[in-house]
Amino acid sequence: MKIPLRIISKRMSLEKGMSMAMLVLSFAAAQAAAQGPAGAGAAGAAGGGSSSHSYNPLKWIGKKDAKPTGDSPVANAELDQKLETKLRAMQVLSTDMTLKQACVNFLQRVDCLAALHASHNVGLNFECVKSNVTGVRVGTDTSSCRMPAGDKALSLAKTIKLLKPGADAKGAAKDAESVAKQELTAAGA
Repeated sequence: MKIPLRIISKRMSLEKGMSMAMLVLSFAAAQAAAQGPAGAGAAGAAGGGSSSHSYNPLKWIGKKDAKPTGDSPVANAELDQKLETKLRAMQVLSTDMTLKQACVNFLQRVDCLAALHASHNVGLNFECVKSNVTGVRVGTDTSSCRMPAGDKALSLAKTIKLLKPGADAKGAAKDAESVAKQELTAAGA
């Protein structure tokens, strides 16, 4: 039986294509084997460390803590009392204001303490600093304060620079923030 030449050439090209596909598949299998095991427990089997990063997107959301933290502005009366006593002794907090009243619009207590210290150290009106840092106009008269355009909250350094352009804003903000952190730590927050 004689096979026509064109059938033979098609068969040869088909065999070449299959051998090329086999070569590609074997190369891919070798690459996959070199990358290590896959599936559940792959990191442990491959000798990977215990990473705290999770690839599970549900774990990225996290759980909200129902209890207020020590840095929260409404943490507890005992912490407020310790801090108020120290701040009044340093003449940072006036005698007619409680710490809770001073920190009413701040999200974190450390930010409030830093604003108190910065306003005291640089000689600024605390209500102006508070309005600029929180982005919330306070009930007292702040018409004499320089405010940012658009009522946006500013960082403490930018607030100092806005209210007192000649002051070392970055240095004053950094000092006030470090003192605030030290006070919270010393008070047990």
